[in-house]
This record gives sequence, C-alpha cells and structure tokens, in this order.
Amino acid sequence: MELAKYIDHTLLKPDAQKTAIDRLLAEAKEYHFASVCVSPIWVKHAHAVLAGTDIRVVTVIGFPAGATPTSVKVFETKQAIADGADEVDMVIPIGFLKDGEYDYVENDIRSVVAAADGRVTKVIIEACLLTDAEKVKACELSKKAGARFVKTSTGFSKWGAKAADVKLMRETVGSDMGVKAAGGIASRAEAESMIAAGATRIGTSHGIAIIKG
Repeated sequence: MELAKYIDHTLLKPDAQKTAIDRLLAEAKEYHFASVCVSPIWVKHAHAVLAGTDIRVVTVIGFPAGATPTSVKVFETKQAIADGADEVDMVIPIGFLKDGEYDYVENDIRSVVAAADGRVTKVIIEACLLTDAEKVKACELSKKAGARFVKTSTGFSKWGAKAADVKLMRETVGSDMGVKAAGGIASRAEAESMIAAGATRIGTSHGIAIIKG
C-alpha cells in the first residue's frame, strides 16, 4: 500500500508561519503526498510553489466551527478557487444539523459545491459532536448535495477520527463517494485502520511519521 497517495499533508494551526508552510510544501514534494491542506491565506503561495507537480492544494471553508452564513462560505470558496485551490474541505453548520434544519444544511453544502465549480468538495461533519443517527443524516445530505467526500473531523474539536465513524460513513455513502479520516492520526497502524474501515484519504500533520512506519 502506497500510503503517501492517501495523505493530505496538513498544517492548519492558526500561528503557522511561512517557514513552516514552506517546510510542509517541501515535504509534500519529497514524499509525494496526495496534497497539502493549508488555511485559505496560504493557498496562493502553495499553488505557486507546487506548480508543475501533481500535488493538489486543499483548503478549508467555514473552518473550524462551520457557523458562518452560506453566503460567506460561498465567497470564501470562490476566493480559494481563484487563489489556486484544487479541493475545498467545508464544515457543516453543526448546530443546524442537530436542530433538524436539514434543508439549510443541504443548501449550505450544495452552495459550496457550486462555488467550487467542479473541484472536489469534502464535507466535514465533525463526528465527535454528533450521534450516530446525526452522522448518517449528515452523510446523506452531503451525498444529496453533490459533495465528493465526507470527512470525519476538523481536528479542532473534542477528538478526531475514529475507525467506527469511518465505517459508518462508508456504509452510508456507499462506494461512489470518498471518505476522509482526519484528526489525531499519527501512526501507520492508525492510518491503515482508517483505510481498512473505508477511508480513501487521510488528513494528518504526521504524514512523514506514518509513511516511515
């Protein structure tokens, strides 16, 4: 298994400086990761540095709380695409999902998918804050709204990826969508357990440690 091609090499810390971002980009080129995942402010720089490679630039929308209005997420997405993002990972309005405002949540996702203009949209459901029934509903809404992936976590809440959540998400979306496991995955064994549960992408800041075993 070539684990590097599963990995979104990630740096989303709010205090990340250019030296750290440049190190992330150099590592991505050295180890041939699938992508880098950086905050929106770094997308333009990452796009320029990775030009001519097959490494995708991923960024986050409505991150990490998901509690910005849909119009703001749409603007953020359009700006990210203009700056060179290849994929966007959006956070759902978690409280609205829990309140049963399903039409709003579906429209929120659909609007970001449209703004991404054909680029891959991943929907972060923040599984640690949801019941299993809510996780299933979030995945169903994501699929209905045209997203290409569902994603377990931001990595900024109570806990991150769990294999049981990945399995539930995979069972819900079927084989047509990707499932991204993210948050707290720090070892090769953890990454392989997520893939065995159905993950097709791993979001981690420990990519090098994972592929070196």
